[in-house]
This record gives sequence, structure tokens and C-alpha cells, in this order.
Amino acid sequence: MERTSFSLLFYIRRTKLNKAGEAPIFMRITVNGQRADASARRFIEPRLWNTAKGKAVENGRGCKELNFYLDAVSANILRIQRDMELEGAELSAHTVLDRYLGKERSERHTLLNVFREHNEKCRKLAGIDLAVATVERYDTCLRITEEFIRNTYKKKDLYLDELPDQFVEDFEFYLKTVRKCCHNTTTKYLKNFKKITRLSLSRKWMKNDPFANVCFHLENVERDFLEKHELKKLLDKTIDIPRLAQIRDIFAFCCLTGLAFSDVKQLRTEHIATDINGMQWIRKTRQKTGNMCNIPLLDAAREILARYHNNPYCQAHDVLLPVCSNQKMNSYLKELADICGIKKHLSTHTARHTFATLTLASGATIETVAKMLGHSDTKMTRHYARILDSSIMRDMQTVAKNMAL
Repeated sequence: MERTSFSLLFYIRRTKLNKAGEAPIFMRITVNGQRADASARRFIEPRLWNTAKGKAVENGRGCKELNFYLDAVSANILRIQRDMELEGAELSAHTVLDRYLGKERSERHTLLNVFREHNEKCRKLAGIDLAVATVERYDTCLRITEEFIRNTYKKKDLYLDELPDQFVEDFEFYLKTVRKCCHNTTTKYLKNFKKITRLSLSRKWMKNDPFANVCFHLENVERDFLEKHELKKLLDKTIDIPRLAQIRDIFAFCCLTGLAFSDVKQLRTEHIATDINGMQWIRKTRQKTGNMCNIPLLDAAREILARYHNNPYCQAHDVLLPVCSNQKMNSYLKELADICGIKKHLSTHTARHTFATLTLASGATIETVAKMLGHSDTKMTRHYARILDSSIMRDMQTVAKNMAL
């Protein structure tokens, strides 16, 4: 059983004298280092107070009666502490003080229970107001928060009104050291967790905001993308392993369309439209944001789709491409990079960056690329795009031509 430290101290506040020049007497309950203070409802002249003993001097006027009163208060509080231990009740400085004052909180909320209730509501809104991936992120954050509380505070849960002041600092440290999360991943977990504290503060279930002095910032990350010659090498490579050939086709299709993994996995016949000129388009709402993507299908992309027209998996699941899980695909992409001699880290997201960068380098405007990627504004698109040397050279040739003397 976890050992509980308990202490009770009486003290006076010399800076809060009443009109008679008397100082108020306060009591301080401390349980496991956590304090709770309250007035003892008595006053005393400061010269008659023995600070070392935490009581009135022995021979002062009225001091004997005052000490009897303080002893009675002390005995009452110690009895409450003993009763709560026998009951197995949550023992803290605040719970002991509340029982003594006769105002035990009947409706106290724990952090993890509020988190679970929030996630349950999110699950019901999945596909309506929230993307499935967003709900999954909150579930992951809840699981890690449970693990953090168990390992750091040796408890199954914490009351919201007793959340340690350093909770966010401890959580951040745990994520970076024990979970080995990078700075940006840590920040995203903390932002998810902040929603729970924000809800609790608005409902007055907790008094202090643990994020009051916390400022979030994300570090810029340079993600890999394929240049035109690398994408061509990938498309032209003869691959005898069916598993990797299939992964190459799906990855290349994403490079040619800019579709995210969740969207290419869900791609169906209904998402392919033909305009009046006979040009085929992908018209699909993004799973993550609900924004519409309008993407012209290039010849190379159409050839990939035709390759899997009669694929058993596609026919059984009513999809256009046989996409495996994201984890498997990222694992296979490492093998694919080795086979093709590409010295870059390939992932499903690399394809989206490749599409954004190559389309901009080929002359498309950033507004056009944003529309194809399903971004609501171009600010997000700029995170995906990179300036290629070929683009710099093309622009400088135009500058040189215009500046020719």
C-alpha cells in the first residue's frame, strides 16, 4: 500500500490584522506534499503567538482557552483523516479539509473519465463533424495519458481539481523521454490533451489552467519528395515481386494524383468523372477535411487503374486499387526504395509532397495545386511544395532574357 504523509500546522497572518490589532489564525493541512489552507476562525495578538509550536503562548490572556480550541480542531481533523483511510476514500489535503468544513464535493470529476466521455462523443460524430482519423488520434492520446499517469504518479486516475501544477511539464517530458516522441509529435499530443482541460475549465470542474504558461510551436520539417527523374526511374523499373510491383503502382498513382493514403484506399468508380471533352477526373471529398478534390487523371495514372480493373481484391471490396494497410505499405516502400536505388525515405505522405512539388515546378499555380490537394487555402499547400533547382534555373533564364542589354 502506498504510504501517505500527513501534517497539520496552525499559523497566523501578521499582514492581515483586524481593527483590534489581532492576526487571524489559519490551519494548513498537507497530504503527500499537497497543501490546503483555511481559517481557524480565531484571532490573536501577534506577540502572544508561538510560531515554533504553532499555538498560543502558555501564560497569555485567553491563550489557554484558545489552545484547547486548536487542540479540538486538530483532533477532529486527525479523526477525519483516519476515517477516510478506513473508508478507502480518496485522501488529499482538499478532501480532508472539505469534510471538516462540511462541504464535501459531491460531484468531482477525474481526468480520464472526462477524457473517455469526450472520446465517446467524438466516436458518435465520426463521419459527421469529425474525421475517423481525428477520433483515432484522441483515442491514442487517451491511452498514452493513462500510461503516463500510471507510470509517473503511480495512480489509476487524477481528480481534475487536484491536477499537479507541473502536469503538462511532466507529460511533455514523458512523451519525449519514455515514448521517444519528436518535438512536433509531442506538441500534437499536448494540443489534443488541452481540449480536455479546456472543456473542464469551461464547466468549472477545475480551478487552474495547467496550460496557462504554455506556448505551442511546431518546428519546420523538410520532408522528402521525388524529383522528376526519380519518379521516372520508379515507373520504369521492372519489378518481379508482385507484392512490391503493386506497392510501386499505388505509390506512383499517389505521386501522379496527390491523393492521401486514406483517400486512395477508398477510391471507387463513382469518384471518376468524365467531362464534356472526354477528360477523366477524380472528384472526391477528402476523408480528413471533407474538402473536395478535383484532379485530372494523367495517362500514366489511367494506365495504373486499368491494370487493376479485374483484380479480385478490388472487385470484392468495390475499390479501384488493392491498397494494404498504411503500416505495411510504408514498410514495403523501404524495400522499393532500395530496389530502385532511391536514397530517400519513402512513405505514403512522400507521394503527396511529390505531387505538390512537381506540379508547381511544371508551371501550375499554387491556387490550382491547392484545389487538387483539397486544401481550403494556399497556406497549407506551401508546406507541401518545394522549390526545385530546375524551377530556379527556369525563372533565372527568364530574368536573364528580360535583363539582356
